[in-house]
Amino acid sequence: MKYAIITGSSRGLGEAIAKRMLEEKVKVIGVARSENEEFKMLAKQLGGEYHFYPCNLASTTEIRSVFHEISELTFNEQTEQVYLINNAGMIEPIETAGQLDDHAIATNVQVNLTAPIQISNLILKNASESKTPLTIVNVTSGAAERPVHGWSLYCSTKAGINMFTKTTGLELENQQSQMKVIGYSPGIMDTEMQSTIRSSSEEAFAELDTFKGYKEKGMLRTPTVVANALVLLMLEGKVDNGKIYYVNDLI
Repeated sequence: MKYAIITGSSRGLGEAIAKRMLEEKVKVIGVARSENEEFKMLAKQLGGEYHFYPCNLASTTEIRSVFHEISELTFNEQTEQVYLINNAGMIEPIETAGQLDDHAIATNVQVNLTAPIQISNLILKNASESKTPLTIVNVTSGAAERPVHGWSLYCSTKAGINMFTKTTGLELENQQSQMKVIGYSPGIMDTEMQSTIRSSSEEAFAELDTFKGYKEKGMLRTPTVVANALVLLMLEGKVDNGKIYYVNDLI
């Protein structure tokens, strides 16, 4: 049996990854604040298996409890491979430094950086103890590598997740582990996050007109296209530990 644990599974890229995994006969474990009811019907149609665990990734306590339950389901003698896709993330707050709300700062850092680190740490431990092959994918962004006016938190947390990915990959290589961890930069997609970006103010986000242009000119890829490229990469199993993969190089 193969399992795919996907955070932010109810919409956008996470939804597209989950659908493709079900088509590939991989058992899907969705994690999000709300459930996508379509998956139950799709799993039944495809003869697959789907489980949903509601979880608020802004809570470290809730993460610990939920992923303990997920681990009990996932790591057993019949499991031949586990994929963990840390996909959930948030762009808000879009605002310049000096105008950021304290609560918004804490929530963004928790969801974008602390949560995937905590989840990876827990799943790595359980995979190691059960000797289960594991591939972790941390969804990142091009914003991790360049400053964007109004995105100080998003840029910083994605840069942090890149360094966590690279460092963990180095550690696994030094341990001669069969487990893998990679990053995936999906580029610009037609998702709700893009809608949020386009609804921000020009004062807060200097590249507002550029991002509106992406939509108007049809430059946004569908989540399905981006998800398919990632799933093919994962299922081939030929990934380099700690490497950040870019969608433009895979399509």
